[in-house]
Amino acid sequence: MPRFFLTTAIDYANGEPHLGHALEKIGADTMARFHRQFGYDVHLLIGMDEHGQKVAQTAEQQGVPPQQFVDDIAVQFQAMWKLLGISYDQFIRTTAPEHKAAVTRLIEQIFAADAALPDGRRNFYERSYTGMYCVGCESFKQGADIVDGKCTVHPTRTLEEVTEHNWFFRLSAYTAPLKALFAANPGFLEPESRRNEILQLLEQGLDDISASRSRFDWGVPFPRPLSNGDVQTTYVWFDALPNYWTARCFPGFSEKAAWPADLHVIGKDITRFHAVIWPAMLMAAGEPLPAQVWAHGFISLGGERFSKSAGVKLALAEAIDRYGVDAFRYYLLRDVPFDGDGNFSWERFEEVYNSDLANTLGNLGSRSIAMIEKYRAGVVPSGAPEEALFTAHRDALALARAAVDGARRHRPHEAIAALMDIARRTNEYIQRTQPWVLAKDPANAAALDEVLRTLTASLAHLAAWLAPVMPHKMQALWAQLGGSGDVTTVRLDHAIDVSGWKVTKGVPLFPKPETPPAAT
Repeated sequence: MPRFFLTTAIDYANGEPHLGHALEKIGADTMARFHRQFGYDVHLLIGMDEHGQKVAQTAEQQGVPPQQFVDDIAVQFQAMWKLLGISYDQFIRTTAPEHKAAVTRLIEQIFAADAALPDGRRNFYERSYTGMYCVGCESFKQGADIVDGKCTVHPTRTLEEVTEHNWFFRLSAYTAPLKALFAANPGFLEPESRRNEILQLLEQGLDDISASRSRFDWGVPFPRPLSNGDVQTTYVWFDALPNYWTARCFPGFSEKAAWPADLHVIGKDITRFHAVIWPAMLMAAGEPLPAQVWAHGFISLGGERFSKSAGVKLALAEAIDRYGVDAFRYYLLRDVPFDGDGNFSWERFEEVYNSDLANTLGNLGSRSIAMIEKYRAGVVPSGAPEEALFTAHRDALALARAAVDGARRHRPHEAIAALMDIARRTNEYIQRTQPWVLAKDPANAAALDEVLRTLTASLAHLAAWLAPVMPHKMQALWAQLGGSGDVTTVRLDHAIDVSGWKVTKGVPLFPKPETPPAAT
């Protein structure tokens, strides 16, 4: 069985989860669920980045110890991911002793590799540095990242001029190796727009970066003291990025999560860390690189990016409560391209819910089940579905798979578009065949049987293929159609035979807005 080890960015523990977090986790979860149903042995890793200056400052402002603060934040995030149906296999926290020990081990591997290098080529070295530091990003900023003295990512934060004597990582030595990586494997970073940004950065040349920090101790102690004996704290990105590698050091580790990872799913604002600094660290340690980094875009509200620091936010609970968890998952994935940016609006949410879910998919299910109950006592006639319609369906399913696990991989919005074409085409099939007319003449019994089983087969395939997006609602549809077991375990590369299934009318899957949405 092929394995698929994918990760998301670990969320920074300085506030409650927001819509940007949800978009990434729902997208990664959907890809994990698709791969499980394609027969992969999947391991989905998510977690919390709990160290750093920003966390320490926020905890101090709230008057609680940092560990208590991050413990409370972790509970909030895990509760939200449970509500959203995120089927993660492992939740990592950087304050865990297993992670701290493994970070130390990775840094020591780099020091050990340094011992074999000629003089002057050490990866780690001591240096004094003065620069403009953004606490929000936990990084020093260069000229292109500063506008009017503010960070372009956190424009409400004033940059701090910081002078420190630290351990530095010789990132500049990896300009050529990283160029060679992208030349040999352009797909290492996708989509193409993100890759082009990194290629431009590499053309400018890389600067060395801090590997340790002084002035605060909320983090992993850097394993080597400075020449003056000062023990520093590991720079937060040298602590956070290795979480993908340290996951195997926890109890219950599965070979499914054996390094290297197959896919890192991250936001585009941290592409440089994952496509430059992280692979350079791994090269320095003599470790294999992940197969691919996928940098999704941002979701905005009224044209402004969701940001706690900028005050642009929307309560996740409010968005989920509007039409239920699955409708929320569907709307985000359907309307926000995973290879670009998107916008959230209540008006658009309502439009998508009514058009796609209530009128197209929900109506198709209720009409089909009602006709099978009326004309065949609820039993689906045996035999094959109409070949012409299913030829078109199979083409759409091929497009959906390509958008998940093929030439257009990691684009769930494209998979959803192909699947909804099946729903629309099937509704058109009802209008074309007019089963209510066929039912008036016993001579049309065979033709009516074909229509009814074609409708059921279409819906069964939709339930199975949309289960990664809407697991609760598609389980309800699957059960109403007479399918047995858990729809999220149905293999998507197998045809579904619905002969003899017994349909059962249930509550509407997607009630109209004037009716309170059914709980999921």
